Amino acid sequence: MSASDSSTFPLVGLQAVSNAQHQWVALAFHLTPQAGLAAPALAQLFAYPDMRAALAPLDFIVSLDDPLHVDEALATSLPAQHTILRVPAAACAKSEVQNRCRELSERGFRLMVDGEAGLDAGKAGMRALSADAGGGLPSMVSILTLAGPHWASNVADKACLENWRSAGFSWFSGAYTREGVPEAPNGDGTSRKRLLALLGLLARDADSRELEILLKQDPALAYHLLKLVNSAAFAPAAPIHSFTQAINVLGRRQLQRWLQLLLYARQQDEGGANALLPLAAVRGAQMEFLCKERGGDRDAQDMAFVAGVFSLLDVLLGMPMTEIVSALSLDLDVVRALLDRAGPLGDMLALTEAEHPDPTRLQALGIDTETHWRGLLQAYHWAIQVSRNL
Repeated sequence: MSASDSSTFPLVGLQAVSNAQHQWVALAFHLTPQAGLAAPALAQLFAYPDMRAALAPLDFIVSLDDPLHVDEALATSLPAQHTILRVPAAACAKSEVQNRCRELSERGFRLMVDGEAGLDAGKAGMRALSADAGGGLPSMVSILTLAGPHWASNVADKACLENWRSAGFSWFSGAYTREGVPEAPNGDGTSRKRLLALLGLLARDADSRELEILLKQDPALAYHLLKLVNSAAFAPAAPIHSFTQAINVLGRRQLQRWLQLLLYARQQDEGGANALLPLAAVRGAQMEFLCKERGGDRDAQDMAFVAGVFSLLDVLLGMPMTEIVSALSLDLDVVRALLDRAGPLGDMLALTEAEHPDPTRLQALGIDTETHWRGLLQAYHWAIQVSRNL
């Protein structure tokens, strides 16, 4: 991409949308006001090289203020079979909007109404409903008359998720994904202590034998490691059954990275995946990318990756971050980033945590909008692959 194109590239954020089992099913695109008119900006995004391949097989949720702005250039650039067009309920009252929505539906786009539109939703060919979980539940008529899947955004916690799931919603996003997994009521904290011990070994680049001894004490972690090295991602010539083989296949650097993510891979009580896993993967990969773009060497990139992945440890372990960093031998720059979002790593971490990127913060980091988008694509692509393999 040329420098002129890069300077006008839209600033966009991505938000993962999950099903009730915490598996990613779609990505919602959030254009900032600085992006200008939505249609040209979206056309530029979806024309970006390898964009669709990077985010496959997830669906794309694209919010439109006015479907009449979807011209032929944008309609052609969007992958209809994987795109859900989200339209404000108020817009559905206009007959010209209804006609345009039906045309888009005939081209293969799925349509989602944001809010209750009554009979107008059917006239516009809407198939699904989206609603802010911070407000009241939509009427059962609205929920039942549309095929779905219905999306509840801003879901605060798991109790809220269950309430909306029971009402007929099956897609969710919000702060609930950052809820911790408490130690079992009858537990003695052994699992948490073992995790901290393993993190300590990783932080000080311990000998492989020490890692192997601790891994043997954690059946869940050992299972996920062996599952990983036998997956299609590594395609071993013969099945791997021992930790020594696993360590040799991965190599020291990759072993550390995968183990940091494997900590999030434990199954939940309800049988679903850990919602923190892909989020930790996104943060780690995006931090590494930003550090590299800013001229960081391999060691600096490793520290940036650690800061991103470890930024959710307080949630995972249900412990204050101060207690966690005091138990680990982390680089001072990583500690400052995790505790105070201070220093260069802290600035990058604050950026990766935001679903709506701040242009002022990007400018301060010396990152242009096209580079930011390229980093998002790489980070989300890797998180998708991680979720498949763990």
